[in-house]
Amino acid sequence: MASIDYYLGTVSPYCYLAGRRLEEIADKHGASITYKPVDLLQLFDRTGGVRPADRHASRLEYRRQELLRWAEFLRIPFNIKPAYWPVNTAPSSYAVIAAQQAGGGDLGGLAHGFTRAVWAEERDISDDSVIRELLEAHGFDPALADKGLLVGAETYGRNLDEAVEAGAFGAPFYIVRETGQRFWGQDRLDFLDRHLASL
Repeated sequence: MASIDYYLGTVSPYCYLAGRRLEEIADKHGASITYKPVDLLQLFDRTGGVRPADRHASRLEYRRQELLRWAEFLRIPFNIKPAYWPVNTAPSSYAVIAAQQAGGGDLGGLAHGFTRAVWAEERDISDDSVIRELLEAHGFDPALADKGLLVGAETYGRNLDEAVEAGAFGAPFYIVRETGQRFWGQDRLDFLDRHLASL
């Protein structure tokens, strides 16, 4: 059985565009997924990337057009200027980490729920009440928002180190442990699907 390390950002628009396709692909091939939320801004800093706020205007305009094109193609709601972006991603990331440790709920739904909250629902994913609501909606104890703080903080930092070491430099980033094959971006999920089929 293949194992996929999924490096994600709970505020990433590209993780939102990915939707639940990763989970569908993993189910099809009997693969497991380990969710690894990372601080994307620090990941950019450590791997030669440029933070969105520091990018040239031409890159920002292309990003805007591309996001809207993909949202239309995928037929999903998308607000190019969400009310709560940028936002502190640590609390939501800790919640994903705590939920993964606790088990028993829909972890993929939770991770996607955070990105959808930002890019389609105009919700603040750093707000404790939003985090608790999303935890409960996806089958987890809302108290994980508090219980997982220490472990979440430690794992969040470790995820960043692991991402850099593994060769990840953005999100969504998928790495198949058994083969070392890397796939960057929601538009590479078809290639991940084909790779898993070949194993």
